[in-house]
Amino acid sequence: MKCNFIDGWLHAVQTLLVLEFRAMKIVEKAQLMSPAEIDRTLQRLAHEIVEKSGGTKHLALIGIRRRGVPLAQRIVQAMRGIDGVEVPVGTLDITLYRDDLSKVAPQAVLQSSDISFGVDGMDLVLVDDVLYTGRTIRAAMNGLFDLGRPRRVSLCVLIDRGHREMPIEAQYTGRVVQTSDSEIIEVRLREIDNEERVVLVDRVE
Repeated sequence: MKCNFIDGWLHAVQTLLVLEFRAMKIVEKAQLMSPAEIDRTLQRLAHEIVEKSGGTKHLALIGIRRRGVPLAQRIVQAMRGIDGVEVPVGTLDITLYRDDLSKVAPQAVLQSSDISFGVDGMDLVLVDDVLYTGRTIRAAMNGLFDLGRPRRVSLCVLIDRGHREMPIEAQYTGRVVQTSDSEIIEVRLREIDNEERVVLVDRVE
């Protein structure tokens, strides 16, 4: 009897969430970055990382799935043009480490992490598209330290939109954008979205 009540309650909550989502309309407010601006920003970030890291020795980038992955790969490609060195790049799936896992989906959808190099003693740079509350980055840190003990961990983001809930800041930032709680920044990349731009959208009920 108790199980039936819980199942019914969960179904009611899920139904309400679906109805709320359908009632919400997304309106595009502005384009923040064009394809050329994204490319120039990633080139600048690549130079900043190499310079502040004192070169590419012991340096590796790890993209946070999903859009952090192609961003990390592009930054590594830009680094190749700086000194001709192939900087290792990996992929980190942080689903299991999220403290809001129950809100992600009824069942977690796991993607594979792919870090083919040892992290001990490495100078690691986490790469993500948007820095918001800081919870994603905290989850990524938990995942990283399960793999080993890097010498240093830095954070690189394309957009910092503020509204932090944790004491986490990016060492490398493409652009800082002030946003309201209802606004959303969407980074659209050709590898995933078949288009290339960063837009500011708003939720309208």
